[in-house]
Amino acid sequence: MKKILLTALILAALVSCTQNENKTESDNKTQIEKKEIMQKEEKKKIEELLSTYQKSLNTSDAKLAQSLYTKDGVFMPTEAPSGIGVEGILKSYEFVFSQIQLNIEFFIEEIVVEGNMAFATTSSKGTVKILADGIEAPEANRELFVFEKVDGEWKIARYMFNKTEPKG
Repeated sequence: MKKILLTALILAALVSCTQNENKTESDNKTQIEKKEIMQKEEKKKIEELLSTYQKSLNTSDAKLAQSLYTKDGVFMPTEAPSGIGVEGILKSYEFVFSQIQLNIEFFIEEIVVEGNMAFATTSSKGTVKILADGIEAPEANRELFVFEKVDGEWKIARYMFNKTEPKG
């Protein structure tokens, strides 16, 4: 009788361990799935931010562009001084938009989110009109964005770009 009782206890313990392992595996899978869903949601928010940024460029809206940055953000345009902080960013965009009119489209190549920080690599293609002489030319760049989540909202923390086609 003791052997039967002992065997039953051992079997019950094994079943319990197996159920706990299955529950742990299931919990881990659920946590991974939740993280993937959250990652997709965060990436979507960043895509929306990039779309708004594209709009600010194509409408020459310096205030809209500025509003998309963190308070200590940095805008690093090609062949121009960096715009640092709220006022520096605004002045930089006002200067850029006083010189050119853009008509571009962003193509997102990669977005990586890690906690409250993220980065994106993009490329853009379109045209640029030089306001001084009215000449229009092709425009193509590659961009690097660093984002920070501030008060639950994604903002641009750092942004730089460079040309992918030589000046004509």
